[in-house]
Formats: sequence, structure tokens, C-alpha cells
Amino acid sequence: MNDNMTSISAKLVAFVVFPNLKLLDITGPMQVFADANQISPGQYDLKVVSANGGAIPSDAVLPVATDPISSLKGIQIDTVIVAGGAGAFAAAEDGVFIEQIRDLAARTGRLGSVCTGAFILAKAGLLVGRSAVTHWDSCDRLRDSFADITVQEDAIYIKDGDIWTSAGVTAGIDMSLAMVAEDIGRKHALELARSLVCYLVRPGGQSQFSGPLQQQIGDSTGKFDDLNIWISDNLTSDLSVETLAEQVRMSPRNFARRYKQHLGVSPAKAVEALRVDAACRLLEETELPLTVIANRCGFFDDERLRRALMRSRNVAPGVYRERFRTGPGVDGGAL
Repeated sequence: MNDNMTSISAKLVAFVVFPNLKLLDITGPMQVFADANQISPGQYDLKVVSANGGAIPSDAVLPVATDPISSLKGIQIDTVIVAGGAGAFAAAEDGVFIEQIRDLAARTGRLGSVCTGAFILAKAGLLVGRSAVTHWDSCDRLRDSFADITVQEDAIYIKDGDIWTSAGVTAGIDMSLAMVAEDIGRKHALELARSLVCYLVRPGGQSQFSGPLQQQIGDSTGKFDDLNIWISDNLTSDLSVETLAEQVRMSPRNFARRYKQHLGVSPAKAVEALRVDAACRLLEETELPLTVIANRCGFFDDERLRRALMRSRNVAPGVYRERFRTGPGVDGGAL
């Protein structure tokens, strides 16, 4: 009796896994929904399923206990999330499994994938004519393999109608938080994000390649990590080459040369990227006027902010805010 009552009142979220999945692709999103039940009791009923059930090996030693997908036969499902991982490519070639995915998709109100799980949705024909994303390292493969999908490689996650796809690994947490925000409201989702010690809206315009991350990738030695942190904390200061060189105790000429050598961009370009990231966060999370945002981020002029955003994101500030603002009723990560 109690189980039946739970199934009626709670939203059923089914997580689909396969051999050699990436463990965090399933545990991260699952933790979001599980913790949401602490904030909004009884909101979700969670199930983990695989083609035939049983213990499914992951890429991180721990197996995942599952029920067979057939255990959900005839049941209406609120959300289906397909995990990713190296095993997704083999799973996508399993005709029986793909038919099971199609059946689940037909009975769910919301379908999502994490990382390379997008290849499973694509193979099932569920992404035709849609925009989608996967891990940055697999975006070209997804684009080349499925010409009828618009791949947005710089997105953390994308909501296209009732289908959601997310980028690599931790992006599944971002996507799941956005789903929870859609279900129970942004205020509760923010509380949940705080409890998980993560962002409801990730800095960098919801991009897999925010300015700070791009710089960390470019600077494999980490030589200028401390300087970039200092820049982020002092965006309204004089951030000329001379000032930055003094900060790291180098001559301006040597600093400019070494910085570009390590990061692949000039100091001026790096400063602009960090200022744009800060401006994007304020556009996403606040209703502050553009003049205030420009001043807070070191542009000190609306037009300078507009030009910088057009260079880096190819979008004007007003359009960016409409697209990414995370107020009530707005899709925080959709492109």
C-alpha cells in the first residue's frame, strides 16, 4: 500500500546504466535527486536499471546494483537519465538495448543523458533535428556520426524540448539541478546547490570552456595560476602588462612573452576573458543594469562590455541575459 502511494505521488526518475559506465555520471545526478527529497520530501522515487538487471561494472571498481529495464514495463516515468562512459559506444550498438531505450523514451516526460550517453540517445533516433552536447572530447565524433544533430560543443547542458543532454561527468550534476529547479523552483534548487557545494549556474556562461578553465588547460605548468586568481579578484584594477608583470616580479616584456608562451593568449586577452566571465555571471544571476555590470567587471563602459561579449560569445549582453538568466521560469542552461 505504501509503495503504491509513493509511486503515485512521487516523480519516478529512472537512471539507465550499462557495462563500463562512468560511475560519477550516475552517482552525481542521483545524489541531486536524492538530496532534493530532503528539501521537498517524497518528490522523487529513484530507480537504477540496466538491460538485464544485476550488478553492472563501472569504470571505478564499484559495481552498480540495478533492476532490469523490464521491471518498468507499462509504468509512466517522469524522467529517464542515461549515463555515459566508455561503455556507451558498445551499448549504442546493442540493438535490444536501444529498443529498450526507445520504449522508455515513449513513456517518459523528460529524457536526459550525461556525457557520452548522448550517443545512445542518438543511436535510438531520439536526437534527430535536436541540439545536443556531449563531452568536449567526443563532440566531433557525435557530429560526424549523426549529421541530423546540431552539436553545441561549448554547452554544459542543453534542453531542447523534453530532451536534455549534458557535457562530461560533473555536467550531469548541473543538468540535474536544472531539472530540480524546473520541478520545485529555483529557490529550493539554490538551497540544494549550496548543500552540495556547487553552482546552480556554473560560471562562464554555462560553457564547458569558461575563461578560467581555458587558461588552466592552456597553462599545463600552472605557472600563472596564482596570477589568474589575483586578476579575477581585482577586475576593476589597472590590469596592464606592467601591473601584471610587477605582480609576478618579471619585466613587462619577459612577462608578456612567457605568459603567451604558457597560455597561448596575450595577457590582455586573458584579462578580457576573465572580465567577460564575471559579466556573464552577473547577467545570468542578477537584474543589475548593464552600466553597473560593466563597472563591476572592469569594463567601465557599456559599449566596451558589448564589444567584448560579441567577440567572445558572439552575442549582445541583452540577448545573453534573455538566453541564460536563471530567474523563475527560465531555463538556466539551455542554448
